Amino acid sequence: MIIVPQPSLADAPRRVEAVVLDWAGTTVDFGSRAPILAILEALEQAGVPVTEQEARRPMGRAKRDHLQALVGQPAVAQRWRRAHGRDANEADIDRLYERFLVRQPESIVGCSGLIPGCREAVDACRAQGIKIGSSTGYTRGLLAPVAERARFEGYAPDVMLTADDVGPGRPAPWLCMENAKRLGVYPMQAVVKVDDTPAGVAAGRNAGAWSVGVVASGNEVGLSREAYQRLGDPQREPLLEAARRRLAKAGAQLLIDTIAELPEAIAWVNDRLANPGRPIGPEAAAAAS
Repeated sequence: MIIVPQPSLADAPRRVEAVVLDWAGTTVDFGSRAPILAILEALEQAGVPVTEQEARRPMGRAKRDHLQALVGQPAVAQRWRRAHGRDANEADIDRLYERFLVRQPESIVGCSGLIPGCREAVDACRAQGIKIGSSTGYTRGLLAPVAERARFEGYAPDVMLTADDVGPGRPAPWLCMENAKRLGVYPMQAVVKVDDTPAGVAAGRNAGAWSVGVVASGNEVGLSREAYQRLGDPQREPLLEAARRRLAKAGAQLLIDTIAELPEAIAWVNDRLANPGRPIGPEAAAAAS
């Protein structure tokens, strides 16, 4: 047996060449409200009401997978059995998904404006020659009006991949890796994945990319911008800290409040690529900020 020496981080690229951005909660729809409103209504119509906290736990997955995971939660499964006399089956999941698809376009229209600072952050990336990819748990049909509005407001990624394009979805790495492929960027250490869900953060790590968690505007806090701004620091900080813990547990190496801080995140990753001996992880990121 011959052991062949392997490249280390010292042989990695010296700068970020691409970012892969999530949509709801990261670049658009502060608080990731649109999918949750549709999911809550779909379960309500099925006679199995769920809390918003329960509905948010599987966020980041393809939406049918999300619904399946939701009704598989022990408390929700118990409610389902009380309402229907049996466990949910594949046909039930299909019906829930159909209800979700009917309701989702309406909630998308009202919720999917750009998160403040998104356009400027993406422009700053482009000024450094960084390519812009994106991924979402939405289907291609659901993403279309979101992308159209984003384009009107000044944000148009180079690549847009959906749950329809590559399977299985997050936390599997395929959407992130397919973005890199279509952008023509490798190795994956030159890619930064930015997401507001634990599943999305984990997908970035599973792909071998750098993974940045978005805290304040995302699913883990789950408040509209208006509701978030109404909170004082004593009410806001426990929500932020709980969200930070969940995203860090999923593997985030850096935590930012919103997409507006993306240029700082890129600078942090570039510094680690240029100086591979530096520490990596949320604690190091917090110390550097």
